[in-house]
Amino acid sequence: MGCCSGRCTLIFLCIFQLMVALERQVFDFLGYQWAPILANFFHIIIVILGLFGTIQYRPRYIVVYAIWTALWVAWNVFIICFYLEVGGLSKQSDLLTFNISAHHSWWSEHGPGCVRREMPTAGVRSLDSQSYISVMGCLLEYQYIEVLHSAFQILVALLGFVYACYVVSAFTEEEDSFDFIGGFDPFPLYHVNEKPSHLLLKPMYLST
Repeated sequence: MGCCSGRCTLIFLCIFQLMVALERQVFDFLGYQWAPILANFFHIIIVILGLFGTIQYRPRYIVVYAIWTALWVAWNVFIICFYLEVGGLSKQSDLLTFNISAHHSWWSEHGPGCVRREMPTAGVRSLDSQSYISVMGCLLEYQYIEVLHSAFQILVALLGFVYACYVVSAFTEEEDSFDFIGGFDPFPLYHVNEKPSHLLLKPMYLST
């Protein structure tokens, strides 16, 4: 019963992680955040692998999922440090876009309560002229929204790691107990065809 409940909980956590990862992937695409996009892509693949391993009783897949959740926690800790500008990091840098573009988080202009105003620069306007974008009235700054996203990802990943370790240990105990009672014992197959040595020698004495 314990294994079944832990396995069902892990299946639910994997499905929930997929939903949360897809939601985050959408907003990272809107903000052209290429590094998070790649991280989310690998995260979705590994979570699907862990879900398959949980359903099909494949402990090795669950172990891979557990290892990835630890790496996923580390990645989200880095994202939190990036937006809180810890350790010399700057949220205004183009690190998450691989310096390909100057885009920032989608929430920086579309957060709750934000009013976006586009103001053309002074001088002659041309096709290549840029406009100054002013964002005002945000109820919550975009960096805190990203931090909350990452903190929630860490919480779910830690739960997934704990239940993954529990399910793997439960599967291992079941396999060991099944092997102990002879479920995987190959020797009975050979005992059927074995004959005592005195029976093999008996026809020789009769022939003489």
